Amino acid sequence: MAVGGRIQDSRTFIEESVDELRKVTWPDYPQLKNATLVVLFFVFMVSAIIWLMDVSVRTLINSIMGIFGA
Repeated sequence: MAVGGRIQDSRTFIEESVDELRKVTWPDYPQLKNATLVVLFFVFMVSAIIWLMDVSVRTLINSIMGIFGA
């Protein structure tokens, strides 16, 4: 492909991208705030579950190791 063809393809891509970005419905502040709070809540919940699993497995392994005197 010639250099001119690549430049034209790049230009077409950028123009189409700009057109698509104009079609996007961007969230307003309350929607953005609510979505952020939902994400933070789920991150906290998943972190708590992983922490509980870690503590449980660590306690179980320490108990088993204690039985065998290690």
